[in-house]
Amino acid sequence: MHGQRVGTASCDFVTTAQGYKSTSIVRVTMQGLDYSLSKAEKLSAANELEDVMLSAVVNGEAVTLSARPQSSQVILDFSASGRKITNSLPAHAGAVLLPDFDPGALQTLLAIAAERNNRGLWAIIPKQKGAVDPVQLATYADQQGSLNGKPITVHHLVATIADANTDLFSDAQNRLLQAELPQEGFAIVRKGFVLKPAERAGAPTPQ
Repeated sequence: MHGQRVGTASCDFVTTAQGYKSTSIVRVTMQGLDYSLSKAEKLSAANELEDVMLSAVVNGEAVTLSARPQSSQVILDFSASGRKITNSLPAHAGAVLLPDFDPGALQTLLAIAAERNNRGLWAIIPKQKGAVDPVQLATYADQQGSLNGKPITVHHLVATIADANTDLFSDAQNRLLQAELPQEGFAIVRKGFVLKPAERAGAPTPQ
């Protein structure tokens, strides 16, 4: 946060016979926020959501969530503070479950965006009863950076979700390098990556 390390985050993708398995682990500890997240999900060969299990603890309150597509809906089952809630949302092929501070979700978003030419993208927001919002992606001019001391070209996208922007920086293999989150001052940065500051903000590339 504001350049100071306040936590760790990791994600892993494993290829399966049917598609992919994705896992994320997040830990943020700072004044006013004690947050941990563990998420495991199954994705199709097209990186589409098939099943997800999530558990989190936010300032001492435990929350669990399961989500799965069913016909034309996504069924969300929440458990928090001794209460259980089930809700259904419209299903979209290009949907990503997007918990706070989750690099795995942002990596999945990049993968689906590549599959769908940056169109038809949706974010499932796992808060309260859950919500689904469209994702608009704008492509900006490439920037420069270094990974483990070696110079690399960095792709820059801006995802707009519910009127909030997330800047995404990735390499030529579409791996997430850095994300400037909508929460003020927060960023996720891949270990060993340094983004060269841009001289000025570039304009979006026409789609």
